[in-house]
Amino acid sequence: MEQLLVSTAAFSGFQDAIAALQDEVEKTRVLNNRPRPSRSPQLHLLDEWKIDHPRLFQRKLRVPPAVFSAIVDKIETHPIFHNSNNPQLPVPIQLAIFLNASGHYGNAATSQDMAEWAGVSVGTVHNCYKRVMVAILHHHDEVIHFNPEEPQDRREKDRAKRYVEERTCPQWKGGFLCVDGTPFNLFQKPGLHGEGFFDRKSNYSLSNQVSTHNL
Repeated sequence: MEQLLVSTAAFSGFQDAIAALQDEVEKTRVLNNRPRPSRSPQLHLLDEWKIDHPRLFQRKLRVPPAVFSAIVDKIETHPIFHNSNNPQLPVPIQLAIFLNASGHYGNAATSQDMAEWAGVSVGTVHNCYKRVMVAILHHHDEVIHFNPEEPQDRREKDRAKRYVEERTCPQWKGGFLCVDGTPFNLFQKPGLHGEGFFDRKSNYSLSNQVSTHNL
C-alpha cells in the first residue's frame, strides 16, 4: 500500500512537471531564441561618395549631393521629426533610406533590403518612409505649381521648350509638360508587332501619356 502511494505521488509530480512545461511553452512560444542576423550597413559610404564620388552618390539616391542637402534643409525642421519621445535617426539618414527605396523597384526595394542596407529594423524603415513623405508633401504647393503670369514659371516653360527642341524632335518644341500615365491592358496579344506591347509586368498594354502643347 505504501509503495502504491509513493508511485501515485511520483506520477502526480510528473503530471505537474508536464503541466508546468506546457504553460511555459504556451507563454513563450519560442523554445530556443534564433540568433539575430548580422548587419553590415552601408550608410557610411554616402559620406565618402558625397565628396569624392558624387556619381556613386547619385546612382544610389537618384539625386546629386547638392540636391540632397537642399531637401534636408527644407524638411529637417518639420514637426514630424520632433514629435516623438523616442529618439529618431538624423533627418539625412531618414531621407537617404527613403530616396534609396524610391529610386528602385521590385526585389531591389523591399523593406528588408532597405533595412539591411541601412543597418536598421524593418519597422524603422517604414517609419522613415512615412515621416519623409509627410515632410515633403508639406512643401507640395510651394515647389509644384505653374502660373503663366509668373515670370519665373514662364522662364521655366521656355527652358523646357528649348530643351525639347534641342534634344528631341524640333516639331515637339511646343510641348513642355508630360505626365506618364497608367498603362491600359489589352485583352490579348496584338496581331501586328505584338511583342512590342509586352510590358515589364508581363501584360500586353498601351501606355497613356498626357502632354500640353502650345500653351
